[in-house]
Amino acid sequence: MSLKQIWVDADACPKVIKEILFRVADRVSIPVILVANQPLRVPRSRYIRSIQVAAGFDVADNHIVQQVETGDLVITADIPLAAEVIAKGSLALNPRGDLYTEENIRQRLNMRDFMDTLRSSGVDTGGPASFSQSDRRIFANQLDRLLAR
Repeated sequence: MSLKQIWVDADACPKVIKEILFRVADRVSIPVILVANQPLRVPRSRYIRSIQVAAGFDVADNHIVQQVETGDLVITADIPLAAEVIAKGSLALNPRGDLYTEENIRQRLNMRDFMDTLRSSGVDTGGPASFSQSDRRIFANQLDRLLAR
């Protein structure tokens, strides 16, 4: 199955990941659609566009879920969004290069909920590690593998 288009949950997506996606869009002629609740600057390209949705909890996520189709790829660190697009037959890739799958998404959701419970009870769980060159390389390599399918 070749990818039809790439959707980006763009509000929290690292700039370096967006830049990789912009280069890929033109290199392999694949549409890349960034969805955010704020205006985004994107390069001029027939393959790249941005959609600004209203501000609000999960508005961008809901737009992506409504529009995504089988064969699309969604770039997101949002695990519930990843679960929804996987259920619709799409692929989901974390900006750090982790591919969400039917096999691992339930465990990821459970861990996310567990960490939320810890945080809400006052436990400092820390945050994610800062984004590294290694994360960028892993993402680019995983994206290349998905495009080569």
